[in-house]
Amino acid sequence: MYTLSAPTLPCCLSDDALARLIYEDVPYLDLTTHALGIGDAPGTITFAARQPTVIAGTEEAGRLFTLCGATVTLTTRSGSRVGPGDVVLAAEGPAQALHQGWKVAVNLLEYVSGIATRARTLVDAARQVHPTVTIATTRKIFPGTKALAVKGILAGGAVPHRLGLSETILIFPQHRAFLGGLAGLCHALRMLKQTGRDHTLGVEVEGLDDALAVAEAGADLIQFDKLPVAELRQAVQMLRPRFPSLTLVATGGLTSANIQAFAETGVDVLATTWPYFGTPADMGVTLTTPDHVHAGGVTR
Repeated sequence: MYTLSAPTLPCCLSDDALARLIYEDVPYLDLTTHALGIGDAPGTITFAARQPTVIAGTEEAGRLFTLCGATVTLTTRSGSRVGPGDVVLAAEGPAQALHQGWKVAVNLLEYVSGIATRARTLVDAARQVHPTVTIATTRKIFPGTKALAVKGILAGGAVPHRLGLSETILIFPQHRAFLGGLAGLCHALRMLKQTGRDHTLGVEVEGLDDALAVAEAGADLIQFDKLPVAELRQAVQMLRPRFPSLTLVATGGLTSANIQAFAETGVDVLATTWPYFGTPADMGVTLTTPDHVHAGGVTR
């Protein structure tokens, strides 16, 4: 269910969506470039990492420049590890096109690469102590950014726990309130085992007793929310021998500081929001003219 190979990650945004990003920044024209009279002057733009980074979003940033009228000459594939000074994207074309795409592209690259880098940090740390554990990210994503956020975590080696409400059955305590408590939940699970056989049945629980009850009722996946490490380890030891095909998930407060401790419990999946929130990656941007006279500097 959560196994991920290392596929090529194509552009995740349509041309219409990318055009809207450009329009946010350039609703009419680039007044500065127009006023200076340099719009038709040929040039080159390059983006380089300033620190070790898992790069992501190059496909989208490259397409942005194409839509602006530039030609992409170099693209580093999303998911690649790069070091300080490594060029990850380059394009050439008229100054007007390069300036229109510049800031939108660097913002996209920095934010999505930041997500990818944090995801890779979690994956690498967790798999040092549990080589087969899956790092999954929740749907607690800033609204409107899901496509890029999910691309970032995929580039970092993580997977989406749930993309939305439509594709999985995951019963929360908030659902249980409408089922008449634990007994009603267990009854519903037994019914779903008959009527929903093409879906994995997941249940979030907060304690060991509830976990055992829903496992016996036929749950395929149990998600433990904010269960302390010691209790989580006990739950794995209790459930694994009796229900070997049961998928065990830990979620709630997982970060780079505690990911190894939770991985050592033996759960199958660690679900977290941590990669989505943090400092963007740091990219340097340089614009040059054909004779290599410096026409612009790094972004900050």
